[in-house]
Amino acid sequence: MTRSDIARRRLRNQRITEAKFKEPGDAVGWLSAVQAQDYAGAKWALGLRLQGATDRDVEQAFNDGAILRTHLLRPTWHFVTPADIRWMLALTAPRVHAVNGHRYRQLELDSAVFERSNDALAKALQGGQHLTRDELRGVLRRVGITTDREQRMAYLMMRAELDGIVCSGPRRGKKFTYALLEERAPQARTLERDEALAELARRYFRSRGPATVHDFGKWSGLTLAEARSGLEAVKARLRHEVVDGRAYWFPASRRSVRDRPPVAHLLSIYDEYISSYKDRGAMIDKRHADRLRGMVNALSYVVAVDGRIVGTWRRTLKKTSVVIETSTFAPLKRAEKQAVARAAERYGAFLGLSAVQK
Repeated sequence: MTRSDIARRRLRNQRITEAKFKEPGDAVGWLSAVQAQDYAGAKWALGLRLQGATDRDVEQAFNDGAILRTHLLRPTWHFVTPADIRWMLALTAPRVHAVNGHRYRQLELDSAVFERSNDALAKALQGGQHLTRDELRGVLRRVGITTDREQRMAYLMMRAELDGIVCSGPRRGKKFTYALLEERAPQARTLERDEALAELARRYFRSRGPATVHDFGKWSGLTLAEARSGLEAVKARLRHEVVDGRAYWFPASRRSVRDRPPVAHLLSIYDEYISSYKDRGAMIDKRHADRLRGMVNALSYVVAVDGRIVGTWRRTLKKTSVVIETSTFAPLKRAEKQAVARAAERYGAFLGLSAVQK
C-alpha cells in the first residue's frame, strides 16, 4: 500500500468519493463526530458526503435537531447525532476538562461556580426555551456570576455542554441558540466506558482508515494508552499494513481502490478528511507541508486532487453566484483543472448559486 493508496482509501471510507447518504444525520452518524467551529465549512463537509443535498437541507436538519452541535472529543465544537451525544460526552469530556484545567483556573472557574452556572442555565432553558449566548449571559449575571470577559462566558457554556446540560438549539436568524440536552436528545443512549471506547475505535477506523493508533488518539482527544486499548478491542475486525514503519489499520474489504480520472474536492481546513489525522503525509507533499501547518483559521480552505492537497481556495458570496478563487502550489494538468472546475460547480449547486471560478 502506497501513500496514494492511503489517500484514495480514506476518501472512500470517509464517503467523499462514494457519497451514499441521503440525510445529514446519516453522514454524521457514520463519522461519529464532525468538527464544526466553522459552521459554514461543517455544513459543506456534510454536503460532500450526501446525495444532492443543499446548504438549506443541512441547515434544516440542524434546526430540527437531527444533528446537534456541542463540545466533545477536543475543546472545539462538533456535529453529533442525538443518539450518540451522551455516550461520546461521557467518554471524552474528562479529557477535555483536563486540557481546559489551566484555563479554568486562570478564569477563576471552580466546581462551585460551574454548579451554580449549570443550575441557572438549566432553569432558564427548561420547557423548550432556546436562548442565545447573550441572553444566557444576562441569566448568569442575575445569579451573581461574572461574565464580563468573553472567554469566561465561553468556558462556562463549554462546561455546560461537556456536563450534558446544554447543546445547540435551532438558529434564530444567523444567531445560534442553546437548548437543554435532555429535551433535545431524550433518547440518547449510554454505554459503559470500555464499550464506548471500543465503539469509538470501531467507528473511527471504519470511517477513516487507513489510519494509525496515533491518528486515532489525536482525533479522539484520548490518551495514547486509551487509543491503543480501543484499537485492541476491535483490531480482530480490521486489516493493517505497515507503510514507512507505521501500522495503518482499515476495514476489511474485498473491493480494491481503482485508478480513475482525477477527482477534485474543495475542502474546509477543518474537514474530517484533514482533521482526523495526526500524520498528514499521505495528503500533502513534504515540500508543501509547512503551508498546511500554517492554515489555522476558518478562512483557510484547501483544494485536493485524488486526496492530495494541491492548493487553497476562497469564496466570495454574491447575490446569485459564488466566486471561487483557487491558488495551487504548482501548475495543474488539464484534467486536474477540469476536475477542480467540476468541484467548484458542485459547491455552487450546494449553495443554490452559480459558481464562477477564478
